Amino acid sequence: MKRPLENRELILGGEPRADLLPPELKARRAGRALHRALTIALVGIVVIMGASIGSVSLKAAINQNDLAAAKMRTDEILMETTTYAEVSQVQDQYNTTLAVRGLGLSTEVDWKSYLADIRLILPADVNIGTVSVTTASPWTAFAQSEVPLMQPRTASLALELTSSGLPTVPQWLVGLRDLPGYADASPGSISRSEDGSYVVSLALNINASALTNRFAVKE
Repeated sequence: MKRPLENRELILGGEPRADLLPPELKARRAGRALHRALTIALVGIVVIMGASIGSVSLKAAINQNDLAAAKMRTDEILMETTTYAEVSQVQDQYNTTLAVRGLGLSTEVDWKSYLADIRLILPADVNIGTVSVTTASPWTAFAQSEVPLMQPRTASLALELTSSGLPTVPQWLVGLRDLPGYADASPGSISRSEDGSYVVSLALNINASALTNRFAVKE
């Protein structure tokens, strides 16, 4: 069998070259080049890792400083709270005192002023004899009328009035409507005493508008 001829390019006039280096030297050079490339790559990796570690360390240091600053501020607030704890306690006691006082006087009516208003409404020949007052308390509600459509009440006055002449009770009742906190009024018995004067019993009910509210808590 004939071997096929290899296609070889024939170069005419070219510079003659001959590779006289032994294969061992070529392999050594190639190994050095590879070692140099690996060294450069390793140095690059080390630099990148060092930069990353430095960045993480810097962020950790910043976070640690922020945490330390926050803790310092918290300690300052706690110290201030401790410093003013006594003041806060006194303020709480004062507020409690005001609340108790407001509750205790929540049903207060200035009866002296109220009776003076009644005196101005009644005729000059009518005198106020006895007065009996029934009021609500801060803990007990005032008893309300069972009659439908009656206004709420907070206090009731039982008046005994003395008139030298024939009493005009309907006119009295109309005049009493101008009283502050007027709820309703109704006449009771009418009798004549030995000296000829007339004694009239009168019930007057008042509502919350008559309260003084001196120590009411403002919302």
